[in-house]
Amino acid sequence: MRKNHHHTPEGKFRHDLDLCSRKKNLSAAISLYESSLSNNIRLNHYHFNAFLYICSEAITDSSNKASAFEFGFRVFDHILSSEIKPTEATITAVARLAAAVGDGDRAFELVKTMGKYTLTPRLRSFEPALFCYCRNLEADKAYEVEDFMDSVGVSAEEPVIAALLKVSAETGKGDRVYEYLHKLRRTVRCLSESTADIIETWFSAAVAEEVGVEEWDSERVQEEVLRNGGGWHGVGWLGKGKWDVTRVNVDVGGGCLYCGEQLGCVDIDRDETEKFAQAIAGLAMEREVQSNFKEFQDWLEAHAEYEAIVDGANIGLYQQNFAEGGFCMFQLDAVVKELHSRSSKWPLVVLHNKRVRSLLENASNRKLLEEWIAQGVIYGTPHGSNDDWYWLYAAVKLKCLLVTNDEMRDHIFELLGRSFFLKWKERHQVRYTFLKGDLKLEMPPSYSLVIQESVKGTWHMPLAGECTDESSRTWLCITRPGSCEASGRDNHKFLEPCDSKNISNDKLHQNSESSRIHDNPTSTTRKRKERSLSPSRLDC
Repeated sequence: MRKNHHHTPEGKFRHDLDLCSRKKNLSAAISLYESSLSNNIRLNHYHFNAFLYICSEAITDSSNKASAFEFGFRVFDHILSSEIKPTEATITAVARLAAAVGDGDRAFELVKTMGKYTLTPRLRSFEPALFCYCRNLEADKAYEVEDFMDSVGVSAEEPVIAALLKVSAETGKGDRVYEYLHKLRRTVRCLSESTADIIETWFSAAVAEEVGVEEWDSERVQEEVLRNGGGWHGVGWLGKGKWDVTRVNVDVGGGCLYCGEQLGCVDIDRDETEKFAQAIAGLAMEREVQSNFKEFQDWLEAHAEYEAIVDGANIGLYQQNFAEGGFCMFQLDAVVKELHSRSSKWPLVVLHNKRVRSLLENASNRKLLEEWIAQGVIYGTPHGSNDDWYWLYAAVKLKCLLVTNDEMRDHIFELLGRSFFLKWKERHQVRYTFLKGDLKLEMPPSYSLVIQESVKGTWHMPLAGECTDESSRTWLCITRPGSCEASGRDNHKFLEPCDSKNISNDKLHQNSESSRIHDNPTSTTRKRKERSLSPSRLDC
């Protein structure tokens, strides 16, 4: 027979406490707490946290606020006097009580005590104090909480950044507003409605008209856009005067239908790109024969003109999982020819050396492969290697397109652990399909769904929400009429992020439904001259 725990004093206490918690009954919880003391019931973490939960729920009712605050701190004092180590949840709950009565200082001090108990604070631990300071317009104290968060490695999310942006706007701190707009840009892709309202209120205020400069170095601004990977410069407010804030749509190519601004396709910045390439090389060196991968790095350094890298195995084996299926040279040839026809430059096909030798043994493939070898189209990865490292490193190092349907979710990609990996994929990965033998390349989008700051000092910010297609998505368009003329320079072009080569020229992106890319004036469309092969590239 199942034992009824409710018959014991402890069991009945637990049952009654859970009932109070479900009903959020503060008065019953206080009575139950008093009875536990009278009956010498030993309280544990679960009991204390349940009482604190009831207090945190009750304190939102103005008629219960004082009682909830007093009882909550009485419970907390009981925990400390009993020499029971509080948990992060315990201290956070008490901090919420302090913040609810407007005592942000006490809430913040409670979080600071977590170090004494070797506890790791979480974002929720800081929110009570920070939100309290923001409500009370104590901006400097809110910034202090943010600094403490940074010191312990806690990252802010949209609600916290929005609160900091709002208090900065309400206290007239324009430089801080600018800083938090960029934190939003780094943290979220699309704004919530509540955050959008805060931003619209700031730009519509008189104080926002005064921020910025009337003249600026447009060359420096453009250089910063390039260095950052496109889509923002971070130099500061540009222009002076009243802002025009409008909710708009953009066309399929990324053109704003209100102001005509061309949105950028945002890449990772130069420093991130170099660190990313180094991380790939480091992991490859650990897992490959070092001399082999180093030879590839040296070879790539000497042949850095490629605009597209092709994952040969992924394309050759596409849809070949049937009885007669095998490596399909027709598919790989179609991709190579299509890329060459778009830019008059040969792509680099990365393919395992064993596969290359096998294909050369087939007379029907030999002539084509020999032509590719002569044109520098193929790099054969050595025996025992994982060609994934090679094509990924080449695409990152050369800042060019990568043709593959590989979603790069394998453990080797997870080892990179970089938050910007998804941004890089969005900017550089070209997917493909073959429909009845016809190739279709899906080029990277012509613009990025992220907050963008132009070289003119204008802003475009996408709003969250389900859209049947991106042309129906709402954006905030924030402009200053006449800002271009005020600088005295030509600031009209929203720069592409490609600083080392033209990875997104019109020819390479032609026939792409989602692409409309600017020409890079430094690009060339001449054919690549033939190059001699490294003796160790192909063991044919």
